Amino acid sequence: MPIYEYRPSSERHCEFCSPGFEVIQKIHDARLSSCPQCRAPVERQISAPSIGKPGPSLDSANIEKHGFTQYRRAGQGVYEKTAGKGPDVITDD
Repeated sequence: MPIYEYRPSSERHCEFCSPGFEVIQKIHDARLSSCPQCRAPVERQISAPSIGKPGPSLDSANIEKHGFTQYRRAGQGVYEKTAGKGPDVITDD
């Protein structure tokens, strides 16, 4: 569920809403129109989304650390090891 940020939209506000506050809401939930503590009018702010990493790193050190072996195609039916344990070359014979 997204986290929405709210800020007071008038001069009237309390210690809770004065600096702004965050609320976890479903996308289809109605926007808040007032502070949950002092009932002062508030408006939802647009903020940047939080985007996580797409997945684990595929660099050589990380591959070896997790016990995997990585090969790179070196030619027709020939693969050379770039990381990890295993044969240095694999051929398609």
